[in-house]
Amino acid sequence: MSWHRRKSIDTITQHEEGRRLVPTLTLPHLIALGIGAIVGTGIYTLIGVGADKAGPAVLLSFVVAGVVCACAALAYAEMATMMPAAGSAYTYSYAALGETLAWIVGWSLILEYSLVVSTVAVGWSGYFVGFLHWAGITIPPALAAGPHAGGVINLPAILITFAVAGLLIAGTRESATLNAVLVVVKLIALAIFITLALPAFDTGNLQPFMPYGFPKAVGADGVERG
Repeated sequence: MSWHRRKSIDTITQHEEGRRLVPTLTLPHLIALGIGAIVGTGIYTLIGVGADKAGPAVLLSFVVAGVVCACAALAYAEMATMMPAAGSAYTYSYAALGETLAWIVGWSLILEYSLVVSTVAVGWSGYFVGFLHWAGITIPPALAAGPHAGGVINLPAILITFAVAGLLIAGTRESATLNAVLVVVKLIALAIFITLALPAFDTGNLQPFMPYGFPKAVGADGVERG
């Protein structure tokens, strides 16, 4: 048996009776999933972090990331059109690169999603705790952050993870519908923020554009910037 055996496209797109995933998502669901993946927690939590390390030049980082993501999106769109089957990158790798690399890609996806889930949950927890504090409800620091942040356990992050998992168990269409609603809420929130903040925009804040230079360097405080 060869570790590099590959499946043909015809074999991948053929499913045995009862083993095919039922297509339940409509075009609006798919569009909302795409927008939701793009306008995620990172746009709220990473802009400040990036600006601290690169200054206004963080705009260039977003441009580069956007170009890379566009190339990846086009590649995924073409592969999905050629092989309309479940499995994402695992399926595509199985057809193009062979079983061994597909196995590695599949497990890499699982590890990646595991880390992404935790990161998004922690970001959501920070905003949720801040919202509760604004509403006059204080969560003990030990229950609002993990050991790395001086707490014991990040309870809100765990609860939102279980809530989303329960929603996915309830059904793909139901979770996609809620996602579409949340995407609309996020877009409205961003539109309101832009509308309110745009009049206060000052081009003077863009100077110096690269306060830490272009190459990466370690500052006096031990933080890498540039």
